[in-house]
Amino acid sequence: MGDLSGVPLLKFALDGGARAVLAIVAEPGWRSGTPSPPLTLGTDASGAGSGPVDLVILGAGVAGLSAAVEARKQGMTFRVIESAVPLATLINFPKKKPIFTYPTTMTPVGDLQVSATIKEALVDELEAQVQAVGVTTRSDRAERIGRGTGGGLTVHLAGGEKLPARRVIVAIGRSGNFRMLGVPGEELDKVSNRLHDPADFAGRRVLVVGGGDSALEAATALAEAGASVTLSYRQSGFSRPKPENLVRYRRLRTTDREPAPGRIRSALGTSVRVIRPESVTIGPVKGAASGAPETIANDAVFVLIGREAPLDFFRRSGLPIAGEMRPASWVLMGVFLLFCAWLYNWKSDGWFSHLWYAKQWFPTNLETLAAGLSIAPTSLAGIVIKSASGPSFWYTLAYSLAVVVFGVKRIRRRRTPYVTVQTLTLMAIQVVPLFLLPEVILPWLNYHGGLPVGLADALFPAVDYGHGREFWRAYGLILAWPLMIYNIFTDQPLMAWLILGFVQTFVLIPILVYFWGKGAYCGWICSCGALAETLGDTHRHKMPHGPKWNRLNFIGQGLLAVAFLMLVVRIIGWIWPDSWAASHFQVLKDGWKWIVDVFLAGVLGYGLYFWYSGRTWCRFACPLAALMHWYARLGRFRILADKKKCISCNVCTSVCHQGIDIMSFANKGLPMADPQCVRCSACVQMCPTGVLSFGQVDLQGRVVARDRLAANRDTL
Repeated sequence: MGDLSGVPLLKFALDGGARAVLAIVAEPGWRSGTPSPPLTLGTDASGAGSGPVDLVILGAGVAGLSAAVEARKQGMTFRVIESAVPLATLINFPKKKPIFTYPTTMTPVGDLQVSATIKEALVDELEAQVQAVGVTTRSDRAERIGRGTGGGLTVHLAGGEKLPARRVIVAIGRSGNFRMLGVPGEELDKVSNRLHDPADFAGRRVLVVGGGDSALEAATALAEAGASVTLSYRQSGFSRPKPENLVRYRRLRTTDREPAPGRIRSALGTSVRVIRPESVTIGPVKGAASGAPETIANDAVFVLIGREAPLDFFRRSGLPIAGEMRPASWVLMGVFLLFCAWLYNWKSDGWFSHLWYAKQWFPTNLETLAAGLSIAPTSLAGIVIKSASGPSFWYTLAYSLAVVVFGVKRIRRRRTPYVTVQTLTLMAIQVVPLFLLPEVILPWLNYHGGLPVGLADALFPAVDYGHGREFWRAYGLILAWPLMIYNIFTDQPLMAWLILGFVQTFVLIPILVYFWGKGAYCGWICSCGALAETLGDTHRHKMPHGPKWNRLNFIGQGLLAVAFLMLVVRIIGWIWPDSWAASHFQVLKDGWKWIVDVFLAGVLGYGLYFWYSGRTWCRFACPLAALMHWYARLGRFRILADKKKCISCNVCTSVCHQGIDIMSFANKGLPMADPQCVRCSACVQMCPTGVLSFGQVDLQGRVVARDRLAANRDTL
């Protein structure tokens, strides 16, 4: 099988109003050929000839048919392959199911348009438009896509036939096999994953399992048809359903243990244990505080807990799947982690740094090499050479170059005023105060009398190495405690840094967070965020989501508690110099350096960039971010949502590299107040219907301000 990992892959979240995944696999120079003859929906396309067609479309749902209509309009030769029947997903919806297509105030691009709000009318409407254009579908199943001859592609069909094409659109949707409960009795005939006609269950006792739109729509349709419905859902509340579905559900809800016909009993926080021919046993989910299993009379069970994504097709085609680790990926990640371990040991005065100095390997030999060049140590060149003789100079230089280079790419990629200003700000802060200031500007001012002695003594104590002062402490002007602890946890208190650190951490940052959210610091100032938003911009979709991963967020809270404990120990040591706190504090500080700063923030934080996104450290372990979570809970910043425009495409959640389920807020029109948000603007920028925007609310939740910098191109 040919590996297609080098072929461009483009995914769309929706097309023609359908919630489908549309993948376009192509080679350059694909547009050629003669138009396909007019055909009728449901008939086979013949006369393709032996040569490749311009386009093969896999899937005859709304997305696939919309692509076919456009292909016909462009005069392309094409074939549509469908394993079931055209519009199968819509046809299999329950009778008279309400359809949420796209916001009524918007008209999507393309000739295929819909206006119906009920399943049957929508299917008729779509079939009529496709028939009018003359599009055919062929009943067959594609096994995989491989490379063809002459740089083209080949679609391998189930019967062994090979269909050559210049370009392939994969529009098979997001739904594969139904998810299973994995409980005894699930194989019984009364268990189904699909509801066709609610009227068939009038007067019967029905259990619906699930908590999404499909489950709520099925439960309400069954109740309205006269069934007695019990709804079992693992969670204690609903987070995803649309407000309209929740309204219908609440109107029919009852607290009776045995619901009457036309009513719905909510069994939240429960799961199915056993399914029997005439009953079902449900009980509290694992870890619930109370409750016992109960057996209820039952005639039918609908398991509506979603489907698995149809990823096997892409695996067979050799296409990489985001977030899926192959053996080669694990090996590559391991090698990169080893490189990061070496890099941060070398940069942080570890064993490798000592080896470099002992062997006088580059760059530690720069001063020796430059000795015969008659360069004055106090000249600009001399200052740069002395700074460059230490590993940290080169690390910070490479870091700054990465922020600038990938920052320019991000600006060109995103093309919004918000991203432009944000990225330029991050680039400027990284280059000037975090690189040029400690490495060049401050030493030059010190050598030439431009730095007042009193100020220098207060902020940059004299030492017998480097430029004679600890100019590296200038990082503390940007990196506040407890992200950087070393200006606070000194052998003797540096009063200037104590005052400055207190003002930064407990005055300035809370003000920023109150008005503009945690992202005012994490997304606009912090050097960790600078690299995450630039180099990590194309990897943000790799951040894992879900409750299990959210538990790791408490690592940062734990480190924050350790930082406060160390602060108490440090103060005790200053007050009583002969105490245990004074004599053992260096051990605590060294432990923090190697475990937190080097291993968690450095080796793992950057070593996992290309596999788990650039915000691994920021989301899970940063103690300053953990502190800002508390500030953010009292703040006014929100991501605002216009629910009338939301089509529940889930793009906003998928691109959040902080793991926030943004769609759960957006499709309800609720202001998103998750303290994890770092204002990266990816969710706002990527939203295809312009649902989201940045703003502020008052104590009553009323919108009092909106950001002036547009973060979505469609709102410009």
